[in-house]
Amino acid sequence: MSETETLQRHRGTRAIQRMVEYAPSTGGLALWVRHHDRTGDAETQTIATDGNAIFYGQVFETLPLPEQAGLVAHEVLHIALRHPQRYLDLARLVGDVDLRLFTICADSIVNSALSHLTWIRLPSSAVYLDQLLASALQIRQTPEAALLEWDVERLYRAIDDRRAGSRAGRAGSREPQDATRPTRRRADGPRAAAARTLGAAREVDLVPDAGADGAPHDDAELAREWSERILRAQTGDGAYSMLRTLLADLPKTRTPWEQVLRTKLARALSARPSISWSRPARSYLANQGRIGSHRLPWEPGHAASKAVPRLAVIVDVSGSIEDALMERFAREIEAITRRREAGLVLIVGDDRVRRVARFEPGRSDLRRIEFTGGGGTDFTPLLEEADAHNPDIAVVLTDLQGPVGFRPRWPVIWAVPEAYQAAVPPFGRLLVLR
Repeated sequence: MSETETLQRHRGTRAIQRMVEYAPSTGGLALWVRHHDRTGDAETQTIATDGNAIFYGQVFETLPLPEQAGLVAHEVLHIALRHPQRYLDLARLVGDVDLRLFTICADSIVNSALSHLTWIRLPSSAVYLDQLLASALQIRQTPEAALLEWDVERLYRAIDDRRAGSRAGRAGSREPQDATRPTRRRADGPRAAAARTLGAAREVDLVPDAGADGAPHDDAELAREWSERILRAQTGDGAYSMLRTLLADLPKTRTPWEQVLRTKLARALSARPSISWSRPARSYLANQGRIGSHRLPWEPGHAASKAVPRLAVIVDVSGSIEDALMERFAREIEAITRRREAGLVLIVGDDRVRRVARFEPGRSDLRRIEFTGGGGTDFTPLLEEADAHNPDIAVVLTDLQGPVGFRPRWPVIWAVPEAYQAAVPPFGRLLVLR
């Protein structure tokens, strides 16, 4: 065996060869994944993934080839569906996600997607989606129907009925939250207990790496790439596909909110040329004011507008805006106003205006906003105050919980945290900050 072949081989090589032999397209998804053999104490775990690579323990080599292929196919689908990354996303959103319960939910979806294949063997302790729905939620569905309906986030939220207790970060807290740090375990409710009992014999094979969290743009691009690979592979293998009717749990491809905000504000804050009657248009000069023997009517030209574009930022201090999200929002606003040379008026309030500040282009400092408002919100005085400054566009950072009695003539973007994405804006554009 050559040195190159030695370097390329790992404990999962034979299993991947079997996958590609029986399902060339979907089995080939394993070729987009990194593979590493574990050494030392880490070898005690049979197989695991962090969402980017598969790690093989020494025990993996002792298994029959069909079972090896089943385990590798299982981990490949975890990566393709981005389950470890989605665990981290959900943890950042709700603050406390039980990794074992989340893994049981993800495993049930993956196992049901693979259960129709005869050339792989899944462990006897494998949990299936229809089985989990019946045991924990008393819902009877066929595997095909369940795979078309349930994604891992919805399934986890339905099953996680743990009783309230000590947790990292409570709703409405103004302190920065690290949703991925260990929390004191809360007692299981009946649904969580049923799910945990069903998956008790299985190892937790998801090992999310919170330290490797990428930029929103990178995450969106990876999710888009894996969705495209899955759909191409499904088409290529047809009835022999490893993916079955796996559609509901496909990775979501969302455009990062920073990009949406940048695009909307760039259009609204672009300098517009104004008509100048003191200088002729270029076409008038080119024709020397005549067509043949006929004199053309005067055609005014255009000159750069002297007006400085202005952005209004309204911050609802009664809402729940985490410090990390406020930091990202402030950094993006500052960059946009600097690039567009736009002025900024900052309005802070709840049911009344608490603070108004004006900033020259590129000199805004939104990161020092203090959330010291009252309990309720009324957007009417906040929007009326913004209207007095004649902005070109406004961004309202809020949870959209309050009445609106004034509709301005300028466009409004309502920027809300993901927890309030179901809110309906009274007018303007809703932008979900994820």
